Amino acid sequence: MAFLRFMALLEGTSLLLLLFVAMPLKYNYGMPEAVSWVGRAHGGLFLAFNIVLFYHVLKGHLSEMKGFLGLIASLIPFGTFVYKAKVLKTADVSVQG
Repeated sequence: MAFLRFMALLEGTSLLLLLFVAMPLKYNYGMPEAVSWVGRAHGGLFLAFNIVLFYHVLKGHLSEMKGFLGLIASLIPFGTFVYKAKVLKTADVSVQG
């Protein structure tokens, strides 16, 4: 479950880099390759997060509803940060207890 939390953090951080670093580099400094590289990384991390999420649902570490919430969170900007803080925090407590 720790790896899923890490992936949620990486996916959300890659969006921050895309929006607040790569996009200004493209539009303010004429560096479109920044968006190309960071955009690809963000896309890959988006897919990786959802694959890891699906794995945890299949293994029974997360309920189907929590998995669905994770999928929805990955589609909403910065949703993985909220998902990590709210859903995955309570998921660890229920696994341990």
